[in-house]
Amino acid sequence: MMNEPEALTANEAQLSPVISQDDETHLVLRIRDTGWQCLDAVFNPAGLSIERVEDDQPIPGSHWGDEEAGLIQHTLYARKDTPIHSAFHEACHWLLMSDARREQLHTDAKGSAVEEMAVCYLQILLAELMPGMSRQRMFLDMDRWGYSFRVGSTQRWFETDAEDALAHLAQKLSHAHGITGLHINAP
Repeated sequence: MMNEPEALTANEAQLSPVISQDDETHLVLRIRDTGWQCLDAVFNPAGLSIERVEDDQPIPGSHWGDEEAGLIQHTLYARKDTPIHSAFHEACHWLLMSDARREQLHTDAKGSAVEEMAVCYLQILLAELMPGMSRQRMFLDMDRWGYSFRVGSTQRWFETDAEDALAHLAQKLSHAHGITGLHINAP
C-alpha cells in the first residue's frame, strides 16, 4: 500500500506551478524548476559531465526511458523534464563506481542491492546542496515516484533502517569527490 504523500509547502508549490495535481509523479521537482547550473555545480567538480538533451528526444543511457536520467561512462544525460531525484540517483551511482566500472558504464549501473541503498542514501544527503531541493523534498519526491522500502516511507527508511547503506557509502565514498558541502558521517 502506498503512503499518503505530505502536502507541498508554499515554497515547494511555487517551484512547480504548472504541474498537474492528478498524477503525483508530476509533482516531483524537475530540472526545469531548478536550472542546469545547480546540477553542474554539484556534480562537475567530481568529474561528471551533464549533457542536456533536447525536449522530446530520447535520453541516451536511460535505464527506465521516458524522462529518466541516463548514464554513459562519465556523462549524465537529462532533459528539462527529468526529475531531480532521477538525475541525483544516477549521478550517485557514478560517484560510487570504480574507474573501471565507469569506463564500461552504459545505461545499467549494475550495482548490488546494498549499493542501490547507498545510492538512495547519498542522493538524500546531496539534496541539501541543491537550491529548491532539501532532504524533506527528496523524501517526498522519492515516495511520490514509487521508491519502495521495507519499513515504508523513504524518510522512515533513512532514519531507522539505513545502517547498511550508510556503512557501504562510507566504505565506497572515502572522500567527497570535490563536492563542496558533502559530509558523510559513518557509524
